[in-house]
Amino acid sequence: MVRVAAWQILRSGSTTPMRLVDREAARCGLDARDRGLLRQIVGTELRRRGTLRAIVKKFTRRPPKPDLAAHYHIGLVQLLFLDRIPHHAAVSTTVDATRRTMGGSKTTNTNGFLRAVIRARVDGHSGDPRCDFTWRDQHFDTPVFRDYEEQPLLWAEDALSMPASILKRWAKRHGREQAFALARTFSVEPPLSVRVVRGDREAIMAELEAFGCESFPGTHDAILICPSDQTGAVLESAAFAEGRITIQGESALRAAELLGATEGERVLDMCAAPGGKSSVFAVSGADVTALDRDARRLARVEATRVRLDLPNLKLVASDSTSALANDASFDAVFIDAPCTNTGTLGAHPGARWRFGPKSIKDLGDIQAGLIRSGAKHVRPGGRLVWSTCSLEPEENGQLIRRFLEENPGWSEGEQHEFLPDLERGPTDGGFAARLERES
Repeated sequence: MVRVAAWQILRSGSTTPMRLVDREAARCGLDARDRGLLRQIVGTELRRRGTLRAIVKKFTRRPPKPDLAAHYHIGLVQLLFLDRIPHHAAVSTTVDATRRTMGGSKTTNTNGFLRAVIRARVDGHSGDPRCDFTWRDQHFDTPVFRDYEEQPLLWAEDALSMPASILKRWAKRHGREQAFALARTFSVEPPLSVRVVRGDREAIMAELEAFGCESFPGTHDAILICPSDQTGAVLESAAFAEGRITIQGESALRAAELLGATEGERVLDMCAAPGGKSSVFAVSGADVTALDRDARRLARVEATRVRLDLPNLKLVASDSTSALANDASFDAVFIDAPCTNTGTLGAHPGARWRFGPKSIKDLGDIQAGLIRSGAKHVRPGGRLVWSTCSLEPEENGQLIRRFLEENPGWSEGEQHEFLPDLERGPTDGGFAARLERES
C-alpha cells in the first residue's frame, strides 16, 4: 500500500508533493511506520529525480509513459537509496504496485527494468564520473551520466540531481566547486535543528539523550542538531511538550535575532506561520503581532504560542493592508517572505523542480509588494528585517538595493547570507537584511 500511495502522489503532477504525504497516508490508513516510509520514498525521489531520470533513460529502449516511470522511480529509490529494503523486496513490492495500479501487462516491464539495473551495479568506484555513484562506493558497468569534462553542469544534473539552471547561477556566484558542494548537501534530508527556548543547552542535551535522542551542539549557542529520523522522539519529549525546546533552523534564528527585538517594543511579524520567528520576538518580551493571510497556517502559530506560553503574542489572520490599515507605529517589522526555497532544498526537495524564470518573476512581484507594505508600518526611527530561505540575489540583495533606491528615507544596517553545512550547522540556508528608517 505504501508504494501505491507514493505512486499516487508522484503521478499527481503536484508542484508540492511533500504536502500530499500526510493526506495520502490518512486516506490509505497507514500507521506511523508506513507513513514514515512513504515520506522517505517521496522525499528521496524528489531529491534524486535527476539521477533516476538518467538511469531510466539508460536502461529502457524507449521513454516510459509518466505513470510507469513513476513506478520505476519508486523501485530505484528502494534499490539504490534505502539500505534497509532487500533487493528482492524492492523488486517484488514495486512489481505488485504496478499490477495493482496499471494491470498485469506492465509488470514484466517493471521487473525487467529493475533487474537490469541490479545486474549493472558493481562494487567500488571505476574512476569514470559517467559510471560512478556519487552517494556510495559503487558504479554502473556502463556510462549512465553525461560527460563531466564536456558538460559538467549537465553531469551534475544527472549525478547530483540539481537542475543545471540552478547550478549555473550558483557557480557564477560561488564557483563550481561550491555549487556542487551545495548540490550534494541538498541531496539528503537535513538533520533536525532544535532551538533551546528555556534552560541550559547542555542539560537539554543530556535530557534528550536519556530519552533516546542523540544531539550535538550547533554553531549557535541555542541550537542542537539531531538526526532527522529522531524527529518523532524529539516531538514526544517532555522538553518539547513543556515548551523548553522548539523546532527551528539556525539561519532562521539568526535572521530573527537580527531584528533585535526588546522588551516592550511593538513588533509586527508578517507571513508569520509557522511561528518560530514570532516566538523569538515574544520570548524577548516584545509585544508581537503575528500576521498571516492563511488561517490554517496561523493555527500552527497558535499551537506554538500555547506550548511556549507566550501571552504577548497576538495572532491576526489577514494581510497587512486590511488588518492594520494605516498603523505606522511598530518599532520593528519582520518579513519572512515566500521565496524559491533554494537555501532549503534538502528540506523542500520539490522546490528545485519548479524553479525557473517564471517562479522568480512571480515571487518577485509578491516580494516587492510585501516589503513596500511592511515599510509602511514602521515608525520613524524603526527598523525592518527582510528574510528569505533563498540563495538567489533577485530575492535578496537586488531586491534590497531596489527598495533603498526607491525609498531615500531608509538605509541598510546589516546583511547576511547563510550557506548550509550539515555537519556543524546551520542546516538551513537563507538571507537576512536589516533596514532602518530615518527618525
